[in-house]
Amino acid sequence: MLEVRSLSNACLERRQSAVCDTCGARPFSVCASLKPEDMAVLDAIAEQLSLQADAVLVREGDPANSVFNITSGSVRLYKLLADGRRQIIGFLFAGDFIGLAAGDEYGFSAEAIEPTTACRFRKTDYQAAVRSRPALEAALLDRAMHELAAAQKQMLLLGRKTARERLASFLLDLPGRDPMRPSRDNRVRLPMTRAEMADYLGLTIETVSRELTKLKNAQIIQALSLHEIEVERPDRLQELADGEV
Repeated sequence: MLEVRSLSNACLERRQSAVCDTCGARPFSVCASLKPEDMAVLDAIAEQLSLQADAVLVREGDPANSVFNITSGSVRLYKLLADGRRQIIGFLFAGDFIGLAAGDEYGFSAEAIEPTTACRFRKTDYQAAVRSRPALEAALLDRAMHELAAAQKQMLLLGRKTARERLASFLLDLPGRDPMRPSRDNRVRLPMTRAEMADYLGLTIETVSRELTKLKNAQIIQALSLHEIEVERPDRLQELADGEV
């Protein structure tokens, strides 16, 4: 069991200024609602990780001994089917948690899409901190509700929407998922590849490329670079997402 000890004011201030107060993801994560003394508890059990693009954070089937808080960058979650095909089940950004719902083993793999940082917590230590900190428990419950809502949206996306509707919905939803890098002037940042978009949307890369071209030709979007687009007609993109031809 995690033993929680009181820290002196000087030690507490040193911890906070060294890590937590400089963490850009804090306003968007479960840490946002915590008091300084609660933050000190998490800081004491956190391990700071830095990952390069494509580095493995979690491998499906490995013992679920840790939970992670993404503090910058982006991560892809995926499962491999029996025939080797990949289904991406989510993209995570700063403030998102990994491993909250894991059992004894991770049911998915997680890899960095780009240079990414995260806090890693031993699962037993984190569970002890949650039990002793009601504010943290409430924040985790709120996070779990958001994850459930996202899972329901993904079920609708894959089960009922056409390829064009899926892509339009994805482009509209993505800016709100990356709070540390908010979009401006209707711009959408795409850190993932076209293949990763296809694996998330249940489409082929050819279909994703074709639908993006159609949106560009209709002057609904404009490609600013390989990883950034501008939505020139957001109302029309919303109509397409809603199934209005």
